[in-house]
Amino acid sequence: MELNEESLGPTPIPPEEGGTPGPHPMDAFMEGESYGMDMPRRGEVRTGTIARIADNDILVDIGAKSEGVIPARELEQMPAEERATLAVGQEITVYVIHSGERDGTILLSLVRAEEEQDWVQAEALQENQNVFEGVIAGYNKGGLIVKLGHLRGFIPASQVSLSRRRRAEGETPDKRWAKMVGEPIVAKVVEVDRQRNRLILSERAAAREAREALKERLILELKPGEIREGHVISLADFGAFVDIGGADGLVHLSEISWKRLNHPSELLKVGQKVQVKVLGVDPERKRISLSMRELESDPWLAISQRFGEGQLVEGTITKLTKFGAFASLAGAEDYEVEGLIHISELSERRIEHPREVVNEGDKLRLRVIKVEPERRRIGLSLKRVDSHEYADSDWQAAMGEMTEVGEASPVGEPVEDFDAELEDEMPSAGPAEGEEGAQAAAEAGPEQGDTESGESAA
Repeated sequence: MELNEESLGPTPIPPEEGGTPGPHPMDAFMEGESYGMDMPRRGEVRTGTIARIADNDILVDIGAKSEGVIPARELEQMPAEERATLAVGQEITVYVIHSGERDGTILLSLVRAEEEQDWVQAEALQENQNVFEGVIAGYNKGGLIVKLGHLRGFIPASQVSLSRRRRAEGETPDKRWAKMVGEPIVAKVVEVDRQRNRLILSERAAAREAREALKERLILELKPGEIREGHVISLADFGAFVDIGGADGLVHLSEISWKRLNHPSELLKVGQKVQVKVLGVDPERKRISLSMRELESDPWLAISQRFGEGQLVEGTITKLTKFGAFASLAGAEDYEVEGLIHISELSERRIEHPREVVNEGDKLRLRVIKVEPERRRIGLSLKRVDSHEYADSDWQAAMGEMTEVGEASPVGEPVEDFDAELEDEMPSAGPAEGEEGAQAAAEAGPEQGDTESGESAA
């Protein structure tokens, strides 16, 4: 009987030359259960899908022969709000800690994956020399700590900007750096070393670009009327420059205080922390105008209560103009408050210029004739100082001063009365002594009296 070749099954593959049989089609599948699977490698970053969330771990499908596990110890260190955002079916990025080649357990990490992405970002920043905007998270004795994602970058003291170093006063790190925690900062990455877990940044290298970037951002954000906290970075004759978060604005000398100042250094010093009010922002010229005195109580409120119409005051002539003379008032010398004596109020006669009557530096008694707090003006007069128009008010003011003097006298202390003292010193006279005194006066009187009578008679 002849056998059909087809009934005998496939013809065995003849051995190759040398006697070694060829590979069987099932060998690849039998040798590894990962046929069609992409086996993970340690240190690899993968994207996976959450398959299950349990109390002590999370299973993630990363396309391997088995699901990977995010262990409980990492979940315990994860903030509760961040853990609450995880859900089954959610796509996440993980870092392969253990590939599972030997025991089949694939260990994954969310935090390490984020750190890996941060290292990639840090390397890109170093290569491109782009600036990084962050926040000062801490400090040590050598400088500042700035977080780049989950990485802790270090800025040595030598790489801190000049304006910030001026503020770093004190013998201890706490005194030098603690006040800067939470402040925004712009820096460049100058060194990345994953093996040593080392990330070095420099604020000085990014100083110019940083200030321009922050200033442009602030100019877009700032609104007139806002109150900001800043630090004095430099002083000039015309005002002070204040850093309000990476950009500097000018506080003009007249806006530092209501008090009269000749130089900003009378009230401010470099590094001093101050509060300022935004007066204006000029996007085209990139200028920020600030004020400190706007946050102080307005002295005109007190001045309007202290000085009233008709009151006599002491004043010093500070400036002469063709229309009158300006005078600072006693009691308000510390403030930029001056009254105007119009040229018509300087003299009863007609004059061409105030210098005909007064000179700068003259101290005069003046009459307040007008107080306008809303317009910040006080009108004064020299010619009305002795005017009968104000006789009643002057009398009332004088009586008020006398009352105040009486009230100021200590209780039980007698008020000086020179007539009473004179009477006390003289001996008390009886009737006889009184007659003798009268007779003596009569005897003593004629010599002068006779002469006078004689002269008048003549």
